Amino acid sequence: MERTANCLAKLERMNKTLRHEEADRVPVSDFFWGSFVERWKKDLNLPYDTDIYRYYNLDWIVTVPNMDPHIKEFDVLKENEYEIVVRTGFESVIQKKYDHPMPAYLEFETDTVDKMKAFHFDDPCDERRYFSGGDNQVAGVGDAFIRNLPPWIDSVKALYPDFPVYGSVCEGYETLWRIIGSTNALLWIALYPDELGAFVERINEFSIAMAEAQIAAAEGKLDGMVIWGDVAYRNDMFFSPDYWRKYFKPGIKAMVDICHGHGLPVIYHGCGNVSRIFEDYIEIGVDAYNPLEAKAGLDVVDLRKKYGHRIGFCGNMDVIAWASDSYDDLKKAVLRKLNAAKGGGFIFQSDHSVPGNVSGKRYDYVVNLVREYGKYPLELGEYDIEDIG
Repeated sequence: MERTANCLAKLERMNKTLRHEEADRVPVSDFFWGSFVERWKKDLNLPYDTDIYRYYNLDWIVTVPNMDPHIKEFDVLKENEYEIVVRTGFESVIQKKYDHPMPAYLEFETDTVDKMKAFHFDDPCDERRYFSGGDNQVAGVGDAFIRNLPPWIDSVKALYPDFPVYGSVCEGYETLWRIIGSTNALLWIALYPDELGAFVERINEFSIAMAEAQIAAAEGKLDGMVIWGDVAYRNDMFFSPDYWRKYFKPGIKAMVDICHGHGLPVIYHGCGNVSRIFEDYIEIGVDAYNPLEAKAGLDVVDLRKKYGHRIGFCGNMDVIAWASDSYDDLKKAVLRKLNAAKGGGFIFQSDHSVPGNVSGKRYDYVVNLVREYGKYPLELGEYDIEDIG
C-alpha cells in the first residue's frame, strides 16, 4: 500500500517535531466533537460528507481498536427516539441521550471488591479486536453513539496512504474507572489499596498485551501510539502520586518501551493538572504530552521554559478563548504559544478537543494562523519570546 508524497511529508514533519528538530512547519491536528464538525460544515457552507482532516490536510490522526475487556455486542436495555441505554463490554450501563453532548454512566456491574477480584478479561490478542467489526465502548460511546463499527484494521488501511496513523491503548486508571466507576476507584484506593493495586496490575498486563497485539495486527502501518489516561482534575491528581507510581506508572512505562522498541513515538493524553508527576512522564520516555488543559492552569510556554526539550507538547490552545475571544486576542494567543515550537517539540492542537461552541470560522482562522506563522524559521514579531528553552 503506497503512501502519498503529502503523507510522507506529514510523517517527516511529525517525527522531526517529536525528535525536537525543526521541520518545515509546526504540525497541527485535533480531536473534534461531532457537534463542532456539524457546525463547521454549516458555517463554511461545506458538503455534508466533508472530512475535516482531509479538508485541512491535518498532520496526524488516531485510531481506536476494541479495548472492551469483554468482546460482545452491547446489551440494549432501553431505546427510543430520545435515548438509548446499553450495557457494554466493560459491564457498565451507559445512557446516551441523543441531544446531550456526553453519555451518563448509570451503573457498574463490578460494584464490590469481590466482583473486582473475580473480573476476567477476554484475550487482548483476540483477532476480533483488530480484524472484526462490532460494538466498542471507547470508540463508539462518547459525544456520538455508534454501533457496529468497522474493523479497526480497515480504518487504519483507509487512512494510511494519506495520514500518519496512530493506534491507541488505555492505561490502568482509564480502564479501571470504566469497570468499577470513578467513585469506587477513588474510594477503594483509600480503603483497599492492595486489592485494588493487584487489579490494576492485571489491567496493566491486559493493556501491555493489547499494545503489542495492536502493533502486530497493523503490520507496519502504525506511525505512533496514543496512551489514554486521565489521572487528574483541574487542580491536582485524583489520588496520591506515590500510589500512581507504585501501580500505574510501571504499566505505562512497559507500553512506552514496547512502542519505542518498534520505532513508534508515544503521545500520552491525560486531562487535568499532572504537575506533580510530569517528571515521571519524562523519565519513562513519553514523547509528547497532550492535551495540556489551559483551564487546569497549564501553559505550554511556561512548560517549555521549565522542562526544556526533555518532552514534547501537544495541545494547549484554550477552547474557551477559541470560542469567545476577539480575533486580535486569538492571534496573540496563537503566536505566543508558537514560541514553544522553537527547536521543535510542539504540535498545535486544542487543550482537549474542539467543542460545538467554537464556530467554524474561528477554527478556520486559528488553523490558518498556525499555517502562516508556524513555518520555520519562526517569525513571531512582537510576540517573540527570547530564551524560551
